[in-house]
Amino acid sequence: MVHSSTSLIHHNTRFLFSFRSKASYSHSHSHNFTKHLSPSSSSPFPSSLSSCCRVARVSTEALELSSTPPPGFNFRREIATLGALREKLAGCDTLEEKLRVIDADSRVRRFFGSRQRNAWFSRVCDALQLDSEDLFLLKCLVAAGQEHVLCLGEAESLDSSANSSSVKSALYALAEMIENLDSHSVNASAGFGKTGMALEDHEIQDLNKLLETLAEIERFYDCVGGIIGYQITILELLAENFFESQNVNLSQHMHEVKQCQIMGIDPPNGLDLSESTEYASQAALWGIEGLPDLGEIYPLGGSADRLGLVDPSTGECLPAAMLPYCGRTLLEGLIRDLQAREFLYFKLYGKQCITPVAIMTSSAKNNHEHITSLCERLSWFGRGRSTFQLFEQPLVPVVGAEDGQWLVTKPFSPLSKPGGHGVIWKLAHDKGIFKWFYLQGRKGATVRQVSNVVAATDLTLLALAGIGLRQGKKLGFASCKRNSGATEGINVLMEKKSLDGNWEYGVSCIEYTEFDKFGITEKPLATKSLQADFPANTNILYVDLPSAELVGSSRNENSLPGMVINTRKPIVYVDQFGRRHSVSGGRLECTMQNIADNYSNTYSSRCYNGVEDKLDTFIVYNERRRVTSSAKKKRRHGDKSLHQTPDGSLLDILRNAHDLLSRCDIRLPEIEANEHYVDSGPPFLILLHPALGPLWEVTRQKFYGGSISEGSELQIEVAEFFWRNVQLNGSLIIIAENVMGSMKTNENGESILHYGQRCGRCKLQNVKVLNKGIDWKYGGNIYWKHDVQRSEMLQIILHGNAEFEATDVVLQGNHVFEVPDGYKLKIVPGSPGLAIQLDPIEQGMLDSGSWHWNYKIEGCHIQLDLVES
Repeated sequence: MVHSSTSLIHHNTRFLFSFRSKASYSHSHSHNFTKHLSPSSSSPFPSSLSSCCRVARVSTEALELSSTPPPGFNFRREIATLGALREKLAGCDTLEEKLRVIDADSRVRRFFGSRQRNAWFSRVCDALQLDSEDLFLLKCLVAAGQEHVLCLGEAESLDSSANSSSVKSALYALAEMIENLDSHSVNASAGFGKTGMALEDHEIQDLNKLLETLAEIERFYDCVGGIIGYQITILELLAENFFESQNVNLSQHMHEVKQCQIMGIDPPNGLDLSESTEYASQAALWGIEGLPDLGEIYPLGGSADRLGLVDPSTGECLPAAMLPYCGRTLLEGLIRDLQAREFLYFKLYGKQCITPVAIMTSSAKNNHEHITSLCERLSWFGRGRSTFQLFEQPLVPVVGAEDGQWLVTKPFSPLSKPGGHGVIWKLAHDKGIFKWFYLQGRKGATVRQVSNVVAATDLTLLALAGIGLRQGKKLGFASCKRNSGATEGINVLMEKKSLDGNWEYGVSCIEYTEFDKFGITEKPLATKSLQADFPANTNILYVDLPSAELVGSSRNENSLPGMVINTRKPIVYVDQFGRRHSVSGGRLECTMQNIADNYSNTYSSRCYNGVEDKLDTFIVYNERRRVTSSAKKKRRHGDKSLHQTPDGSLLDILRNAHDLLSRCDIRLPEIEANEHYVDSGPPFLILLHPALGPLWEVTRQKFYGGSISEGSELQIEVAEFFWRNVQLNGSLIIIAENVMGSMKTNENGESILHYGQRCGRCKLQNVKVLNKGIDWKYGGNIYWKHDVQRSEMLQIILHGNAEFEATDVVLQGNHVFEVPDGYKLKIVPGSPGLAIQLDPIEQGMLDSGSWHWNYKIEGCHIQLDLVES
């Protein structure tokens, strides 16, 4: 299905959706623009589905409205001008032909001036070692109306008029270079500055970076026409936003129109994992069984400005993946969750399974360097370098909302940010990621974002992937109830009728920035609003890899799904003179979940109830705190809301721990609403390693009985664990060096984690733990970081395959029991006090341990048996 932008007018609960199909443009030849300048002149689901919520269909009928152009900048004329240029460039077969076309553009002719200036410019190109590719990029920039990016000195404020070049008071960088050249000899150095030309070293570096940015835009956005097509897309979206705000349908005036009427938008039916528990368990088992067929995809390229994360040592801004959360970075948390699923696979099938992980990074906040450095520092998490592929997404210029002019911080330096996670599909194709997955036998992949810290809770991810693989689906969403007013999109069932009379259906999503377009209000209403009835889009996906590659490899705008410009938030930046600017603007972003728009199923007649069961797209539901809770924005001082903050997401982790353990007959304090904890810490801290499950039905067989008092802390970093009737009042911290297995060196000299080999183990039976625990009055506690001050604690540290066992004892006060590799420490009642015995583990038990949990599948459930060696 052709991806379409939409324009909608709201009128008495009836809606007009005018879909427009943008023509596809691509360059006949893809040029690799990688030349650089140098400061030196010498170098350059089941049959019965559970409904989340139902509302009446949104019906549509056509409305005819006259259009009037907006005042000021003429979007229509600019789009038409650039569109004609794009058409001409698309018809060129060589770079030389493209240069002839771009040289004929009026802006290019005006900018580079007279014949004499052209001669001078040629000399400048020789001095800077600019080649034809570099010239083409700079001329495309000028032709796109962005010549102000090349301004030197104190340039005037951005002028949106396409005809404003003749009245610009600033000197352009290239013009200034030319005028400062020695007219007698291009090789003369006198009067040329440090580099023999008008530009200083740092300015040449900025120009070098600009050329890299332009080359990336020209190359990556070739599917819409490179730099020129990119700017056209920007202007079309901005114009669409403007005309929608004026209740005017502009799309028919901009380019060829393909009508496709939306007949209904419904909340989609799908499996509710919290209700259909038997089928959910079966789906999760399919997910475990299918782990060797799955890859993992992490879009980590976002700038995460709302987190305000800064390195305390260097003051450098950091990406979200580096947020220290619960004792480790967010990226480490993703890998822990994945390894927990692999450990479960090993326990069930006795086989090692290492999932390939593809990570999309960016250069924003040195994202790529930080993530690469973290992986290297942690020895690629014991998985081997070859199981990771890091691929860097391009940065795109931020534009002003009124006219699409690129915002600049200094000459040659447009303000740039990542182009949204939707570029991941085309980028994965361009960088060979899909082929890399295929070489490792992978058919599908799960996708999750780094800021969502609960996505792998219980069976959500496994059931999603299991259904996708088992039923041969192309795309699946994990969803939940939406928080009203949250900055998150919604999942929908789209029903469309095409011109040929066929009906199209598919589960898709609408971004929150697009709600107005679809008549979905964010404002509280006395009557039930549409927005509240739709489930949340959480960006937890299952994707069929060949289907995703088919979209990513398409040579048209379908490869960039969900293109939007969000101008709701002001763009704040500082220019070269230290002046702070706050303007309405945004950047071209793509949304990865809108790949769903390519997967509609077509029927000759209208379908009614139950159509979702037949579609290539599907959705599963679970309780919200088992699907999404994000640590994506910094909590401001005095802010009474914890929503989407690390503080709020920690409370959801604790609520999940409460749900898990309370069904093990363990008494715990209740957790009240977030507002109760705004000015205090949580009621307790419980952090459990995901390899204890990760399925809750597995974890619950390792725990039974006892209590955890208010203000207590429990941290368990061990998978082979046994808890029976333990009463905790204080802090209990159990840390195993080998949580899921031990490291062995492979033929490449890499340390690889081998599951189930020489694990640490801990047994606690009829034990009371009493100590002062966390100092809850200490003002420096940061609970979501797990950075707290303790008065006393019981800490158990297990090196290698060490074992700890305590039975029928009271462990009171401050204790640290550190058990060496190859030994078992046993504590039992003594006469008087405690009897502590440290013995070596028998030679034949060093790998398997003196006891272990045996996992087996019974029906659609997993049963554990404790086996003593």
